Amino acid sequence: MSKDDLITFNGKVCDLTGGGTYHVSLDNGVNVKARLCGKMKKFNIKVIVGDSVSVGLSPYDPTHGLITQRMKVASTRPK
Repeated sequence: MSKDDLITFNGKVCDLTGGGTYHVSLDNGVNVKARLCGKMKKFNIKVIVGDSVSVGLSPYDPTHGLITQRMKVASTRPK
């Protein structure tokens, strides 16, 4: 199955467990386990608790996902 076959949802990382598994709370209220995709590992993209992410879910097993993108957040730093 390719990345194009995944169903994409937006969510927020609520917990980080050992082994690189993240617990993500999706916008529709469902909690899923997710891992980083290969490109995010390759380019060393860090994801921490509280980050907004885009998660690709398989239509065959909607309880596990693949974190495909970390959303950019606006800077709250004073000028």
